[in-house]
Amino acid sequence: MKSKVNDCLKYWRVIRYFIKQKYGLTTPDLDMLLFLYSEDIFSKEKFQEFNELLPWDKNRFSKLLRDGWIEVFRRSPKKYKTLYGLTFKTQRVISSIYKKLSGEEIPTDMSNNPIFAKNVKFSDKVYKKMIIEMNNAIRQQRRHSPE
Repeated sequence: MKSKVNDCLKYWRVIRYFIKQKYGLTTPDLDMLLFLYSEDIFSKEKFQEFNELLPWDKNRFSKLLRDGWIEVFRRSPKKYKTLYGLTFKTQRVISSIYKKLSGEEIPTDMSNNPIFAKNVKFSDKVYKKMIIEMNNAIRQQRRHSPE
């Protein structure tokens, strides 16, 4: 059996679902924030460049700005473009995604994970079960890893 060195995306679907449920993001919005995370400071043109790859939503930029995911970094003086950046909230969420991809457990209490609330949809119950299995697998892997 081959040793899998890099399988950090194994639980990507579960992590993405958790983040979308917790923060009320859509998949295209999350994809956009992940793209912008490495851009640091960006113009509206840079935003539109990646936005062309996503399902059409003419209000995506204004919605992300209004909901506090992106913010104005520098207003436009006459000669320059307005520049934008990710808010501290966005940076925290994206950082959390990378930590979870690297093996951090997803919380299983109702206050930190809406999937674990009492009256949830069937799909939430399925993901709840998978989150528990994922966390168990992470714990098991930590126990067996040589240090």
